[in-house]
Amino acid sequence: MPPTAREGREFEGPEKPERAGPEPPYHYVIVRADLSRGLQAAMLVHAAGESSPGGLPSNTHAVVLAAASEEALASVATRLKRAEISFVEIREPDAPFFGALMALGVMPGKKEVLRRHLSSLPLLR
Repeated sequence: MPPTAREGREFEGPEKPERAGPEPPYHYVIVRADLSRGLQAAMLVHAAGESSPGGLPSNTHAVVLAAASEEALASVATRLKRAEISFVEIREPDAPFFGALMALGVMPGKKEVLRRHLSSLPLLR
């Protein structure tokens, strides 16, 4: 079977953000700001889909953030790994990107846990 068009790579920390009580989960997705709007949309769909466990409550908050470049996005990934926050990397294998990091999908969890590591990033506008 041929390889898929996009390759997601998951990193699982031992301490996944917990979902508890009535507080709705937050689902953060980060995309590169230096991509075209159409490419951003495609990568966001992949990142959100691959980082969702499915069956999320209807009151889940979806937050889309922007990283200035591939290097900035890689820095966010490093920060999340160090904090042992679970996420997936979305890479584009096709030309002209050839495996470049395009987006991150963070596993849904508690706002206060995730925001601590992502608050420096702007919302995608």
